[in-house]
Amino acid sequence: MIDQIKKLRSETSVSITECEKALKEAKGDMTQAKEILRKWGKAFAEQKKDRVTSQGLIDSYIHPNKRVGVLLELNCETDFVARGQYFQTLAHEICLQIAGMGDDETPLLSQPWIKDPAKTIKDLMQEQISKTGENIVIKRFIRYQL
Repeated sequence: MIDQIKKLRSETSVSITECEKALKEAKGDMTQAKEILRKWGKAFAEQKKDRVTSQGLIDSYIHPNKRVGVLLELNCETDFVARGQYFQTLAHEICLQIAGMGDDETPLLSQPWIKDPAKTIKDLMQEQISKTGENIVIKRFIRYQL
């Protein structure tokens, strides 16, 4: 059981306690435990959605062909989270998504993530909210294309 908890934690970055609870509820089934954690994460993110997000960062991406560029303001509740690697990676992933969306009129949060079409950008953000325990909001972005 301990090896399963470690594996689930390394794959999801969710706390050891939550991984243990999910595995117990799933009766040791890793796939089902991941689904349980995903559902718990969504419920947790819903609880955080009204909290003030006054910290964050601005990230950018310029495509190697120098014809597409993105500026993104991603906000969270504290500077501590904004300086963390998970948050910075999320910002970069969202920049890549925006750069790749082209003329797609689908709202950003509803779009399938380019690295895993089974997830939407909203799902990706909810995962980070459950990991950090803070509300995360895309404040604004702009995409430039020649």
